[in-house]
Amino acid sequence: MRESILIGFHVIACLQFAYSVYYDYTYTVVPQNIMKVHSAFGGRFKFLTFWDAILQAVFFFICIMNDWYGTNAVSPKKPPFIRKLKDYVYATLSFPIAMFVGITFWSIMCIDRELVLPKALDPYFPWWLNHLMHTMIMVSSIIEMLLAPRKYPKRSHGLAGLLSFTLTYLIWMHVIYFMSGIWVYPVMEVLTPPLRVVFFIVLLALVLILYFAGEMLNNLVWGKKYLAENNSPDLKA
Repeated sequence: MRESILIGFHVIACLQFAYSVYYDYTYTVVPQNIMKVHSAFGGRFKFLTFWDAILQAVFFFICIMNDWYGTNAVSPKKPPFIRKLKDYVYATLSFPIAMFVGITFWSIMCIDRELVLPKALDPYFPWWLNHLMHTMIMVSSIIEMLLAPRKYPKRSHGLAGLLSFTLTYLIWMHVIYFMSGIWVYPVMEVLTPPLRVVFFIVLLALVLILYFAGEMLNNLVWGKKYLAENNSPDLKA
């Protein structure tokens, strides 16, 4: 029964994020006179939300492969590669990035939506797509946490993967600004350079906090004994 629920959930999650990527890339065409950033260098790949939707689609496809060819056992003695890959991608990228995108988007949205999703975009970015890419990413990640067990990687490995992804996107944002003279997110325009640096540092700290929050939540749901690698001597030193 549990396996059937997992397979069904993973297929639905994979399809919804794959479709959101397809729809956003194909149909979300914003005229330049409405908002210049959408037609600037980088296309849809400018936005972390788009990166995250691709990431979630890929992750849940890995989940499907694990359902078919791997194992969802709580603590397998010799987990296959696909299970190790699934656990690593979830811990390192899928959970922290999904929660980061959702939390930061809705937090800024509550303060001033013009800084993240101006009203002028409503005719081009439908409400259901907004919720798929900014709400369902969090819901799906939490459901995955509750339904399927996982073994978190060593913190040094997990944090290295997360920081690599985060810094890559941060560099990409500056490349876009260098090429087009436009910041990807309007909030960057209203910050002075020193405040922008502080803003980046705060966001980086939030990403790291979310990694540890995921590890702690996994610990609460599945029990500390399943985080054996994180309790290894080299981490206690």
